[in-house]
Amino acid sequence: IVIDLSTISPKSAESNFNLLAKKKIHYLDAPVTGGTEAAYKGELTILIGGDKNVFNQVYNLLNTIGKNIYHFGTTGNGQRVKAINQILVAGTYASVAEAVSIGQGLKLPMEEVISALNHGAAGSWALKNRSKSMIEDHYPLGFKLSLHHKDLIIALKLAHDLGIDLPITSKVKNIEEELISNGYENYDVSVLRKSLKPN
Repeated sequence: IVIDLSTISPKSAESNFNLLAKKKIHYLDAPVTGGTEAAYKGELTILIGGDKNVFNQVYNLLNTIGKNIYHFGTTGNGQRVKAINQILVAGTYASVAEAVSIGQGLKLPMEEVISALNHGAAGSWALKNRSKSMIEDHYPLGFKLSLHHKDLIIALKLAHDLGIDLPITSKVKNIEEELISNGYENYDVSVLRKSLKPN
């Protein structure tokens, strides 16, 4: 059984499945989310595509690295769900970066602002876990910008094939490309803050 934890296109997952099936090897696409924080704690969220019986065989193994494990049916569906996750990450991180930027521009006490907003409708994982990095202009690695950019290309291809325009995701992808060209490819995705002023 091959358990592929990488984030790749659904078509690549399907190709892997077909290639391995010829050798009588089972394949599950199993991209993860949760960042380094969840990885260190063994609390990743794992998104599975593939045969349910094979999934059941390896569930206990996956449970050693993941707290939230979901099976979404056929091969490639784990990747499709991960693409949706990365779309949400793009919009959330970008909006947190914009909020921090305007808050700092207004000379507000941003740590107190973030603490207050985390208890309201604007609360999110990104606001809770990445706003401090943006405030301090320091971006320790949680998930590389270059990897997120790669994932957005996959997500936008899926959207294109469906005839769906994703203007926010497209904008974030373009911002990431500019940051990558300026040498920030190995920084955390929260480096999106660098694209805004004041800094």
